[in-house]
Amino acid sequence: MAHPSQLGFQDAASPVMEELLHFHDHALMIVFLISTLVLYIIVAMVSTKLTNMYILDSQEIEIIWTILPAIILILIALPSLRILYLMDEITSPHLTVKAIGHQWYWSYEYTDYQEIAFDSYMVPTQDLAPGQFRLLEVDHRMVVPTEAPVRVLVTAEDVLHSWAVPALGVKMDAVPGRLNQTAFIASRPGVFYGQCSEICGANHSFMPIVVEAVPLNTFQDWSALMLEDA
Repeated sequence: MAHPSQLGFQDAASPVMEELLHFHDHALMIVFLISTLVLYIIVAMVSTKLTNMYILDSQEIEIIWTILPAIILILIALPSLRILYLMDEITSPHLTVKAIGHQWYWSYEYTDYQEIAFDSYMVPTQDLAPGQFRLLEVDHRMVVPTEAPVRVLVTAEDVLHSWAVPALGVKMDAVPGRLNQTAFIASRPGVFYGQCSEICGANHSFMPIVVEAVPLNTFQDWSALMLEDA
């Protein structure tokens, strides 16, 4: 859960998000080193009155400043490509959930079960219980088991939406007439908040996403209760 004045990312709740955080730190250190080197060169060029004829016309320096950026780009590109392939990898999901975007709420269908389907609306401010977050809490959470691969099929009924949960490292566009898929593994129990990340109309800010990760036995009890209510 993000908090005021937070500078970094939310705590990772999935292996993919942990990889994204590591890549962010890796790329940030490279940017920091480049910025420090460029700042040093600028200060040195401005502050010194000495000139060196070999630096002004040097084949070796031109080779270095051509090859060095290429090596740096490779050091950034290879981990990035690895994470991209990891994010697209969906192998033997234990659970499939279909998320449908509407103006302005989400619907969830658990296709592995018979009749588990519900709408998820934002809880109005006046109805919030103590400890609940304004503009983020919903009346029906999407419940998933921990440490199990979950596939999410994302689509929309009317306009473009985007199903995004930052702590899980998940963001997928919901396109009418098209079925996109993504996957995640919740590595720990908890409640993870997200919001629609595609401007979808007047109430775009009022269709939050709440994913509740629970142990497997708790999830089985929840699914049995949902089937009874259906």
